[in-house]
Amino acid sequence: MTENFFQSFILLLLVTDPFGNVPLFVSALAGVPAERRGRVVVRECAIAFVLLLLFMFFGRHFLAALQLSDIALRIGGGVILFLIALRMVFPQPGGVFGDGEADSEPFIVPLAIPALAGPSALVTVLLFSSNSAKEMALHVGVLSLVAVVWLAVLLSAERMQRVLGPRVMTAFERLMGLILTAMAVEMLLAGIRAYVKSLV
Repeated sequence: MTENFFQSFILLLLVTDPFGNVPLFVSALAGVPAERRGRVVVRECAIAFVLLLLFMFFGRHFLAALQLSDIALRIGGGVILFLIALRMVFPQPGGVFGDGEADSEPFIVPLAIPALAGPSALVTVLLFSSNSAKEMALHVGVLSLVAVVWLAVLLSAERMQRVLGPRVMTAFERLMGLILTAMAVEMLLAGIRAYVKSLV
């Protein structure tokens, strides 16, 4: 049980990638008054947490209602994640998630979604869903602990960027982009393999 908890925690932490999101949060909050930044971070983390929790419990019912399969979600999530990863490796003027209003306060997009509760995170918590109450309680605990890590990292995002410097953060972001590219390709391949098996 402890091993399963640890594995699920590491998987979800890597998928939501709070450390890789540090530059994005700093950039998105640059136009927000300093006294409001902490509240915005807490609000966006809470929105991402609630969305992932809802998807963990009701994701399969939602997909069934829309007549969407796990395979479609996996392939679609892989495509979106791949496009985001390319923007991280090859930065563009619009930033990772495209153009936005630099002086406006971000709300839900792009910080809660897709930075934290992105396609890969949604797929991951969907895979966590289970009929066993014991397993569901374990995965809710995993998600709660991951959310605590989000808060710890992202509330100190500006300080981290100041200490490490823009060059280190840029290099780190590109490294995370490479890892995300590999994750996206793996997700796509897994979806394609599952689709091919469904045809046989």
